[in-house]
Amino acid sequence: MTSLTVAKFGGTSVADYAAMLRCAQIIKNNPDNKLVVVSASAGVTNYLVRLSQANVPESEQREIIESIANIQFNITQYLTEQTIIDREISVLLDELAAYASANALNHSARISDAILSFGEQMSSRIFAMVLRSIGVPGQYFDVRQVMKTNDLYGQAVVNIEKLQQNATTILAPQLSTNVLVTQGFIGQNDAEYTTTLGRGGSDYSAALLAEALNADNLAIWTDVVGIFTTDPRITDQARSIKEISFGEAAEMATFGAKILHPATLIPAMRKNIPVFVGSSKEPEKGGTRIQQSVASKPTYRSIALRREQTLVTVKSPAMLHASGFLAKVFTVLAKHELSVDLITTSEISVAMTFDNPTGSTQALLNSTVVEELEQLCEVTVEHGLSLVAVVGNNIHKTNGVGTDIFDALSGVNVRMICQGASEHNLCFLVDEQQANLAVEQLHTSLFNVA
Repeated sequence: MTSLTVAKFGGTSVADYAAMLRCAQIIKNNPDNKLVVVSASAGVTNYLVRLSQANVPESEQREIIESIANIQFNITQYLTEQTIIDREISVLLDELAAYASANALNHSARISDAILSFGEQMSSRIFAMVLRSIGVPGQYFDVRQVMKTNDLYGQAVVNIEKLQQNATTILAPQLSTNVLVTQGFIGQNDAEYTTTLGRGGSDYSAALLAEALNADNLAIWTDVVGIFTTDPRITDQARSIKEISFGEAAEMATFGAKILHPATLIPAMRKNIPVFVGSSKEPEKGGTRIQQSVASKPTYRSIALRREQTLVTVKSPAMLHASGFLAKVFTVLAKHELSVDLITTSEISVAMTFDNPTGSTQALLNSTVVEELEQLCEVTVEHGLSLVAVVGNNIHKTNGVGTDIFDALSGVNVRMICQGASEHNLCFLVDEQQANLAVEQLHTSLFNVA
């Protein structure tokens, strides 16, 4: 092989036969595409998430499995090898039913992960056969042979060293003669139980495999034409970005851009592997290339928005000219495994933001964490906020940035500002109900949209 591209297709890209056929043609059109990583077909994962929960009634289990079967068999009906693939999918559905029944009787994280893995197991088998139907030598490959993890079900951590060894000895030798189709999101621990990598796991899996194989490119195929200057659902003036640096893309992903999960870029950055993001529906329109060096480095590249933020302010006169107070605060947060996103300080107070307050983090902040912090200081918790991040280059050194940004925010109340820690962003908090307005006004001003 002179060049190797790892291609990853998301759930909407493998949602039905027509979608899979488009993706198969993308693979066929570029002989460098040798390893394909797929998500579960759109809709399947939601069913599996419900099935993985405790106490799902038997009647609902049957309904869910039937719904999953309909999604998959609606694809396989168009294949000449339908009998073969239907038999394989039926075996997997029987296994899934057995896991669902066991989970209802004795719910566990281990069984839940096993259940969640079936979407990718089915879609990868089907896509390999779709490839063969158009003359591409597609072969199913079980990623669990190489993707070894720890025992943290639901958020498993991959053993990078083992993956490298396994990819070299098991995976790489097969790529010279076949296009291998494998699964994102799943792995296997030392006890040979299936694990899942958590949110963003499919993109991350593809990036890890690209790193382990020293790939020349990683292509993420989704349902949008690359990365945009902001969310097109907020303003129709959003425009696609042709190229962007790793640093900028990482900031965008961290601060709310949904197109990539932040973890995806880490393996690519370690090996300096360019990442392409494009639409499997419209591959002819190109996309966004993410790489170490880019030709242009504008002050303003994009605007990211992350909703559902919680602001926690801790205040104590004991902070004044004293040392160790912040250490005590962060000891409490570390004890409860809470991660702070943004932080600003004054002489007697510290303000911190936390992501996703409607989940478990909010519950912890409202009870145990707040009570422990109140033993140290006065605590104020605010919900209903959104974080806006202006992403670009040398923002911390460019004259007039503050004027550009805050002059554009007329009528918007800014609750907190954080700038200086990164050359790539300036972040601030606004009320959730003003978030869209803030992004629209900023985009119009910074990108000179008439």
